[in-house]
Amino acid sequence: MGSLADKAAIEELLAKLTRAHADHDIDSIMEVYAPEARIFDLAPPLGRHGMNRSRLVAWLATWDGPIRIDAKDIELRIDGHLAHFSALNRISGFQSSEAQDIWFRSTMALQKLNESWKIICHHSSVPFYMDGSYSAAVDLTPSLF
Repeated sequence: MGSLADKAAIEELLAKLTRAHADHDIDSIMEVYAPEARIFDLAPPLGRHGMNRSRLVAWLATWDGPIRIDAKDIELRIDGHLAHFSALNRISGFQSSEAQDIWFRSTMALQKLNESWKIICHHSSVPFYMDGSYSAAVDLTPSLF
C-alpha cells in the first residue's frame, strides 16, 4: 500500500494528463511519461517505446476544441516505487468536425523515478466483436457497478 503522498501525486499526474488533453498541451502530455515508456495505444502500430511528439501533434490537430476524458471504475494500487492504474475511460469532443464519444479500457504502470511519478507503460484498448466481423466494439458503455 502506497503512502497518501504517493497516491496524491499519482492522482495529480492523472489530472494533469486529463487537463493537458483538454488544452492540447503537448508538453504536459509528454512530461508525464518516462522517455522510453512502452505505449500500446488505440492507433497503429501495435506498440512502441516512448511518446512520439510529431504523432501527438498530428493527432491533437484532428480535434476541434477540447478533448474530454472521463474515467470510471478507477483502480489504483501502489507498492513502493511502482503503481498500477486501470479504468474505463470515455473520450469525447469533436474530431474533424464530427462528434466523438467512445469508451475504452486503460491500464498504466507508473514508477517513481527521482522522486517523481512517471508512466512507464500505457495500454489502451477497445474490445472487438467475436462474431467473425472483428469490428471494434466502440458502441459499448460501462454498466453500472
